[in-house]
Amino acid sequence: MSLVEVTDLTVEFGALRAVDGLSFRLAEGAALGLVGESGSGKSTVASALLGLHRGTGAAVGGSVRVAGTDVQAASDEELRRLRGGRAAMVFQDPLSSLDPYYAIGDQIAEVYRVHTRVSRRTARARAVQVLERVGIPDPVRRSRSRPHEFSGGMRQRALIAMALACEPDLLIADEPTTALDVTVQAQILDLLHTLREETGMGLLLVTHDVGVAAESVDEVLVMRHGRLVEHGPVGAVLAAPAQPYTRELLGAVPRVEARRAVGDGPRKPDVQRPDVRQPDAGGPREDGPQADGRGRRTATEPSGEVVLEAHGLRREFGRGKGAFAAVDGVSLTVHRGETLGVVGESGSGKTTLGRMLVGLLEPTAGEVRYEGRVSSGVHPTVQMVFQDPVSSLNPRRSVGESIADPLRARGVRGRDETRVRGRVTELLERVGLEAAHYDRYPHEFSGGQRQRVGIARALAADPRVIVCDEPVSALDVTTQAQVVALLGELQRELGLALVFVAHDLAVVRQVSDRVAVMRRGRVVEEGPADEVYESPRDPYTRQLLAAVPALDPAVAARRRAERREPALA
Repeated sequence: MSLVEVTDLTVEFGALRAVDGLSFRLAEGAALGLVGESGSGKSTVASALLGLHRGTGAAVGGSVRVAGTDVQAASDEELRRLRGGRAAMVFQDPLSSLDPYYAIGDQIAEVYRVHTRVSRRTARARAVQVLERVGIPDPVRRSRSRPHEFSGGMRQRALIAMALACEPDLLIADEPTTALDVTVQAQILDLLHTLREETGMGLLLVTHDVGVAAESVDEVLVMRHGRLVEHGPVGAVLAAPAQPYTRELLGAVPRVEARRAVGDGPRKPDVQRPDVRQPDAGGPREDGPQADGRGRRTATEPSGEVVLEAHGLRREFGRGKGAFAAVDGVSLTVHRGETLGVVGESGSGKTTLGRMLVGLLEPTAGEVRYEGRVSSGVHPTVQMVFQDPVSSLNPRRSVGESIADPLRARGVRGRDETRVRGRVTELLERVGLEAAHYDRYPHEFSGGQRQRVGIARALAADPRVIVCDEPVSALDVTTQAQVVALLGELQRELGLALVFVAHDLAVVRQVSDRVAVMRRGRVVEEGPADEVYESPRDPYTRQLLAAVPALDPAVAARRRAERREPALA
């Protein structure tokens, strides 16, 4: 019997058809992955399964049956019984899904009471039970904690616990691991697999990460522009995709085992997105280093010139007994034209380190030297590209004005405004946008375009070093590949040094000459990227590499079993 039956589903938002004639089935206890780029319609499909478009103005057509309920014809009361009772959803951002005021346990208990009409005491006991089931330590005490007291991985576990409270037949997970580091991601995926084994529930996993799908599902359905492109067993589709788009999507996935040749920038993406124009500037010329339009020499490989040094950096937060060192005694050297990758789990101190390198945080101890000179505070030769371009851009100002800020900070004002606009236009075009985008606002851009705006703003200060803090973590694989390729082109042409801070080990290998692995505020391993990845010395580095999703389901299953062995020992 089918747990989910979708026939000729269409979802329209005004003139936009987000889902166009989609049909598929999901058997009881099976797992299906909806895979596609941002804007492919996969999350819209997930919402349609629970009737979440009702009352939004969206026009939904076709037939949707979930756990025996005709979602289109169901009354509001029938939908309430379906949601959380027979089918439950885990959303991408747990912070926006959890009430910041109420304790985690109370929120889970409330969901349970709505569907079962039990006493408060029974509901609280159920909340503790499901928190323990999803691996929350000391569940009685932690059930009284509020969302801000949980880490990102623990918040996602709490959402899964809430979804499991009523023992649903179907769990819909919409990008459940997008913002998590590789080890926490592996834990969440292992948890979903174990829960399926124990409860027999069905799983619909929505993801842009093909590796996550390979780890978790039996079948995969590839979507593009709201339509089905390819559907079949996950092993067959990933090993021998029948459709060109599926092959292009797989080709854009960074591989942790792939070496980066000396002097090569990141590989260019195979998929061309219609909303982002690709830069027309090429890679390194065969006749060696060239001069750019401002007379500065470019580089095709790192030089021996040191542009940034960190010596014994330490940064403490808090006071007295509550003080802790987020970064503890880190020393690094960055050369002109090279990329230093900094990897580690959430809480390892890598973002704090990046902010000290830029001057946004003062070190408690140690010093940062720019081109051999000690400097405190923000230094114009080092700029930053932030993880979340939405929060780093002023929503009330046009992107052109935001990009112009570094120019004005350097004293370009008054009669030079025409020159400012010309320079901003040049930067917009250089990062693959258009001159007309100057007067648009951040909400009018896609995620990849907003990240390009952030890169343009960093370039406006004419830096020698750019610190990139998780610049592609929230992007789908093709947009991610485009942004990485853009950074590589800029690096080769301008001789920039990059410090690439990320938790995605495959992306870091793709871009880095050298890699530093951080754990609990310290660098536990550092060296050439190929050496660190192929012959890791530190057990923690080996643990990180073992948690990277594999595109081969058989390899994924073997790694999952290996990760489970220590827990069973």
